[in-house]
Amino acid sequence: MNVDDVVAEKIAVAAARAEAAKRRRAAFKAARQRGLAARHAQKLRNLSRGDIDTTAETTEETP
Repeated sequence: MNVDDVVAEKIAVAAARAEAAKRRRAAFKAARQRGLAARHAQKLRNLSRGDIDTTAETTEETP
């Protein structure tokens, strides 16, 4: 095994590691997008039911 083979092997390992990281980031991004979409959909459902009280009084005491 000469130096060129060692260098080629190291390059191949680094490329495989980079590709795995890229796939992992894409999977996390997709999961995050699904979670955000579900969260926003639930928020819209809550708004349409009127669960959120936008007329709540403040808890500060007035002098």
